[in-house]
Amino acid sequence: MKDILWTRHSRFKMHQHFLSEHRVRKALNYPDRVEKGIAEGTVAMMKREKSTKKEFEVWVMLADNGKSRKIISAWRYPGITEPGEPLPETILREIEEASFDAGDSL
Repeated sequence: MKDILWTRHSRFKMHQHFLSEHRVRKALNYPDRVEKGIAEGTVAMMKREKSTKKEFEVWVMLADNGKSRKIISAWRYPGITEPGEPLPETILREIEEASFDAGDSL
């Protein structure tokens, strides 16, 4: 079992999108889809979820480093995406603009 390291950005995004640590771990352990991440050396994992009103997806972007797994970002996507579909521009911009300190670097 790999140790999970959380960046401040991932914690902020979890709070912003009302995602619990349990829900993010569920996406890591039982993903419905795994794709290449937008940042170099990253992987994106997705888990479909349903609320009482509509379906959504939980996405997690991570980087594996031997014994540890660093969670870079996590977000809730309203609706259902198709495999290989690019991320919305707002999410791409947020990830690119996120400034990580030395403790949060890949």
